[in-house]
Amino acid sequence: MENDVLRQATLFNALDDEAATALRESMSEVRLRRGEVLFHEGDSGDKLYIVTDGKVKLGRTSSDGRENLLAILGPGQMFGELSLFDPGPRSTTVTAVTETRLMSLAHADLQQWLNGRPAVARGLLSQLAHRLRKTNDVVADLVFSDVPGRVAKALLDLADRFGRTADDGVHVHHDLTQEELAQLVGASRETVNKALADFASRGWLRLEPRSVVIMDLDRLRRRAR
Repeated sequence: MENDVLRQATLFNALDDEAATALRESMSEVRLRRGEVLFHEGDSGDKLYIVTDGKVKLGRTSSDGRENLLAILGPGQMFGELSLFDPGPRSTTVTAVTETRLMSLAHADLQQWLNGRPAVARGLLSQLAHRLRKTNDVVADLVFSDVPGRVAKALLDLADRFGRTADDGVHVHHDLTQEELAQLVGASRETVNKALADFASRGWLRLEPRSVVIMDLDRLRRRAR
C-alpha cells in the first residue's frame, strides 16, 4: 500500500519500477502524532517529504502573530522540495492534522537521482510548477472572489482529495477545526461559519464535526466560480 501511495507522487510516477524501488530504499519513515510539528518556519532543513498516511497542514505566521493556513496535504502529496534547490530556512510550519506517516528524502540522496535521470528532475519541476500555479490561484481568489466563493472552492478541493462518495452525498473528512478552515480561505471564523450555515440552509451540504457531507456538488461548483 505504501509503495502505491508513493507512486502517486510526481517524484516517483515518471520512474520505472526498478528506479522507484531503489529511490524508495533511500528514504526514511517519519511518524507524527496529531498536533505534532514536523518543522517550524525558519528552521533549517534539506529534506523532501511525501505523505503516505494521514494529513498535514502547512502554515505561516505574520509579524503580528496571525496564522495563515496555506495548504492541507494528504497521501501521495509532497512538500519541502524547495530546500533541494534553494537550501535555506523553511518557509512554512508543518503540523500533523491527524496521526501521520511520511517518507523523507535527504538532499544528498536525491542528487544522484537527478544526475542522469531527467525523469526525476521533470517530476520535481512539475511539482514546483503545480505549487506556483496553486499560489497564483490563491492570490487571485483573495482579490476577486468573496468569502462564500472561497469556502465553496476550498470544500470542493478537499472533496476531490479526501472525499468518499455515499448514497447521501460526498463525505469529506477534512479533520480541520473551524478556525483552521477559516485560515485556509483567508477569512474570519465568523464569516466562514456564516457561509457554511447558508450552504447548509440551502440543502447543499450537511455540517458534521471536522467534516461535511456535500449533497449538491453542482450548486457548490457554481458558487465557487
